[in-house]
Amino acid sequence: MQMTAPPSLTADPLLQPFRLRGLTLRNRVVSTSHASMLDDGGIPLDRYQAYHEEKAKGGLALTMIGGSAMVSRDASWGAGQLNLTGDTVIPHLTRLAERVHGHGAAVMCQISHLGRRATALGSGWLPAIAPSRIRETRTRSFPREMDRADIDRVIADFAAAALRCKEAGLDGVETITGGHLMGQFLSPRTNHRTDGFGGSARNRARFVLMAHEAIRRAVGDDFVVGIRYVVDEAGEDGLHPDDCIEIAKLLEAEGHIDLFNCIYGRMDSDLLLTEHNMPGMFQKSAPFLPEVLAFRAEIGLPIMHAAGIRDVATARHVVREGVADLVGMTRAHIADPQIVNRIAAGEEERIRPCVGASYCLYRKAHCIHNPATTRETTLTHDIPRTDTPQHAVVVGGGPAGMEAARVLAERGHRVTLMEAGPRLGGQVLVAASAPGRQDLLGVTEWRAAELERLGVKILLDTYAEAQDIFAERPQIVITATGGIPDLDWLDGGEHCTSVWDILTGSVPMQDDVLIYDGTGRQAAPSAALKLAGRKVVFVTPDAVPAVEMPYQDATSFRKRLYQNGIGTLTDHTLVRVTRGGSRLTAILRNEMTGEERRIDAAQVVVEHGTLPMEELFLDLRTASVNDGITDIDRLLANAPQPPVRSNGFVLYRIGDASASRDLHASILDAYRLCRQL
Repeated sequence: MQMTAPPSLTADPLLQPFRLRGLTLRNRVVSTSHASMLDDGGIPLDRYQAYHEEKAKGGLALTMIGGSAMVSRDASWGAGQLNLTGDTVIPHLTRLAERVHGHGAAVMCQISHLGRRATALGSGWLPAIAPSRIRETRTRSFPREMDRADIDRVIADFAAAALRCKEAGLDGVETITGGHLMGQFLSPRTNHRTDGFGGSARNRARFVLMAHEAIRRAVGDDFVVGIRYVVDEAGEDGLHPDDCIEIAKLLEAEGHIDLFNCIYGRMDSDLLLTEHNMPGMFQKSAPFLPEVLAFRAEIGLPIMHAAGIRDVATARHVVREGVADLVGMTRAHIADPQIVNRIAAGEEERIRPCVGASYCLYRKAHCIHNPATTRETTLTHDIPRTDTPQHAVVVGGGPAGMEAARVLAERGHRVTLMEAGPRLGGQVLVAASAPGRQDLLGVTEWRAAELERLGVKILLDTYAEAQDIFAERPQIVITATGGIPDLDWLDGGEHCTSVWDILTGSVPMQDDVLIYDGTGRQAAPSAALKLAGRKVVFVTPDAVPAVEMPYQDATSFRKRLYQNGIGTLTDHTLVRVTRGGSRLTAILRNEMTGEERRIDAAQVVVEHGTLPMEELFLDLRTASVNDGITDIDRLLANAPQPPVRSNGFVLYRIGDASASRDLHASILDAYRLCRQL
């Protein structure tokens, strides 16, 4: 019997089909092009294909591949791009298209020349080229000004790359302006030419118009051609909204494009990428909707938009209110490829949220709390059911323990979760108390809801000891007891305060503080911002603050340290701390020279990772049938742990209970181990 969706779902604007030239999209939800770094030497082999196929399985309308797929040999940034400069890529694109089409989704590819953003010191070691000889500070190449031969060659390369995509069976391509070559021609910031390709808006648009004419001539009328298009460069010397609309109308009048994929701002520095093109954690949700709506009012072609649209409610608003026809939820699909299927099934509350951590821009598109994303060839998103359900006890209600309990319950085991505190969440609760980090609670709140749905027995305010575990008579025990701030390494550590104390407000904040960051992660700069308004010195042994973060977080933190007058001292290691009355003295060693210096403060706040809380694991180890050993070879091969032949329980430890690492590593620990238990 065919099931009919409830009226509330059939009327959902996100689920309505959309016609784009000759292509019918099954709904309005898209994953836009991005550099997943999953290619193999520029070729989309199995892991690249599987990553996009998973999104197609999840029900979206269109997945866009490429992320600046290179059309010319001098358009490389060094690695991580699809290479469309030759026919070798075609059969692999064909296979990718077949896999995506097999689940009812469409696929397009972004094709681009980077211009001055290309590397001149890698790949083919070719000089970067650009409309004018103006260096970009982010990518640092000194470009050669393009002559007419360069222009004609690159236009032909665009057409050839688009044709390869069509021959492979893709549904369309998009070009990109922004900081790429097309955008460099369009913007008066980067185009200082005095010939027919510079000066007036029409002249600056000439290269883009010619390229799209060549693309359309190559692919014919039955192939979608879009353009990722800047609607405002947000700078005095760049493209203003009126300029962008004027040029867009020229493109529209030529009739060679079908879609404007609207973006905002510039991308020629890490900070601009963070605050414009790819909004980071300090940015509000979907920050550029007013600018896109103003552009849309002047343009007749379909509009797509993706920038910080992380949740379904916002995406639905974008389509319902006519801001855009198609809405990109790219990072949201990295967190949960099943978004559309869950909407259609009436299970919107089960969508794993994107928490805006930008981890996917730091670790090859890995999601901070979905360990299967980008590992589809080794870890499936589906958790297999076990044929032998057992009783499992998980100790620790932080993200690792919650993930272990969730996965074991999905496997079909009966699960008891013990947490010493009054609330689930662990270190996420500490991190989310920092300014701008509240969305991190989505990591644990989603898991808490899943544990309730799965019927996991949760015991809060339960400080578990060995006899408590024995009383449960489990067959599986997971210790996810986490860690405590590590001050033991430091001579004088007893005089210091941890960043946890500052973030949670468990100790008073003094007016004269030195913060020492020994990790380069978010905790210490978060504490520094919480102390803003006081006299604060931020010290790190690294060359710059925040080195162990995605560039979006790193630049956002550094900007705010400057804005709040927080002085930074780099290349210095904290050696010891001494007390003299009410004052503390921090002795620091310069990592470059070995010289020591002293800084007095009322409070010294230290971040140096965590010490594993391993007492329970050690107490249980000799009673376990596997001596608490995790077979690493089997773990990495995604294989079950060795079978045991005696009654009792197997014991494993995960997350910070094993070693101080980051949130993703802890959740990955739990996922890949427990899905095979």
